[in-house]
Amino acid sequence: MYKNKITQALLLSAGMAVATTSFSTLAADVPAGVKLADKQELVRGNGTEVESLDPQKVSGVPESNVIRDLLEGLVNQDSNGKLVGGVAESWETEDNKTWTFNLRKDAKWSNGDPVVAEDFVYTWRRLADPKTGSPYASYLEMTTMQNASDIILGKKDPETLGVEAVDAHTLKVTLDKAVPYFVSMTVHTSLKPVNPKVVEEFGDKWTSPENYVGNGAYKLDNWVVNERIVLARNEAYWDNDSSVLNKVTYLPIENQVAEMNRFLAGEVDVTYEMPNEHFKRLVKQHPDYVKVTPYLCSYYYEFNTSKAPFDDENVRKALSYAVDRDVIAKFIVGKGETPAYNFTPLATNGIEVEMPDYSELSQKERVAKAKALLDKAGYGSDNPLKFNLLYNTSENHKKVAVAIASMWKKELGVTAVLENQEWKSYLDSKRQGNFDVSRAGWCGDYNEASTFLAIMRDGHSQNYPKYDSQAYDAYLDQALTAKSDADRATAYKGAEAQLAADMPIMPIYHYVNARLVNPKLGGYPEKNPEDNIFSKDLYIIAD
Repeated sequence: MYKNKITQALLLSAGMAVATTSFSTLAADVPAGVKLADKQELVRGNGTEVESLDPQKVSGVPESNVIRDLLEGLVNQDSNGKLVGGVAESWETEDNKTWTFNLRKDAKWSNGDPVVAEDFVYTWRRLADPKTGSPYASYLEMTTMQNASDIILGKKDPETLGVEAVDAHTLKVTLDKAVPYFVSMTVHTSLKPVNPKVVEEFGDKWTSPENYVGNGAYKLDNWVVNERIVLARNEAYWDNDSSVLNKVTYLPIENQVAEMNRFLAGEVDVTYEMPNEHFKRLVKQHPDYVKVTPYLCSYYYEFNTSKAPFDDENVRKALSYAVDRDVIAKFIVGKGETPAYNFTPLATNGIEVEMPDYSELSQKERVAKAKALLDKAGYGSDNPLKFNLLYNTSENHKKVAVAIASMWKKELGVTAVLENQEWKSYLDSKRQGNFDVSRAGWCGDYNEASTFLAIMRDGHSQNYPKYDSQAYDAYLDQALTAKSDADRATAYKGAEAQLAADMPIMPIYHYVNARLVNPKLGGYPEKNPEDNIFSKDLYIIAD
């Protein structure tokens, strides 16, 4: 997911029979002796104005942050990233291909309607339907849900999707291939349910505050575009008595310094990010405020391989080799990020990577290879290369872009013209292929290597570089049909090597999650590598 595990299920190997799985649902767990503040209201920085609050029409982290409070899927996660029950009380499978979810009978929509299995059937068919135009339609393909690929291509009717309401509280899902981590995939935003009656009645306007009906712990109270989104407690939520916060406000602050200042002034409880240049000072002066946690995210640049000169791998490799990742990671961002020479973060479950040859070279040697490759492609002092570099509005993204453009200019004589667009326009440009080189960030939708590698598959809805490699796709097919974790890891290793050889994307660094957090905020998860924060698990501690 754009900056949006093998958890319990990945303890099971492919093909193994799985017993009924049931987890107690996590609620706000206030330690004994902690006194709660009288005012239970949270204000969060959220990076930018959301594209939408429709779970089937978004692809970014800011959107998922809000939707996670408004809508509840089959399962949730606890503070360590482990699965806990959501709408589903339990689930079972015998072959990792056919899954049955048993839904709780007390789950309700905010208008009082019961949440039933047919709501998930409607939602997932809607996700696959080409008429919806979901940027995350390919997620269903990643699950291998029966007929998903043909439905997305318009070859089959959405009603043929491998999901069925056996009865009001029993959901059956049929996959084409055994996916032992399927349950962890259902945490994702795109699979969260919508209320069919409301969507059918109001169409695209169903997400307006006056129309929005959710089944999460909070409901949409107010939405002032480019100013704030306000959520209020959902009294109809099945576990409402366990929630503590009464109000949650999301602020679309794109400037990290402005966000920092509002935090220090007591106007914000949790920031979306931190300004890179102030990080060391904040750690020194306000150590209790700074939270740096693991994060399954990669920062990279995408090359539009469908247009010249980026259809030439020599150009792509030259630009990649000329970037000094150590400088970017240590000095431009500098919060604990690590230089990246592969796409998938090394902390991801199921990944073993052999670093590409160029990662072992000195930066001087990489630059020499870059110059030779660019010359081979026909570019040099007599024919200088010039192109646009797209990034979304953010001072941190701008600093990285300026640094990399400077490296390209100094080492290769290449001119990158910086092109800044606000979030919605940026996403639209990428989806339409209106870019030369673009900044990108991808955060794992679940803790398994396929969440990263699958988006570079030919035809994937998030494959904005338009990368097309039969060899690469074959490695992903091998991973899906692997008989063991070791075989799956070998296939992923081959896929990463193919990416490095073809260079449709340029990995730059692997994230950490660094933000400012009010010390009075209890329940903040510091060990969830996907950074899935549920407001229902948070609380404000009294002074």
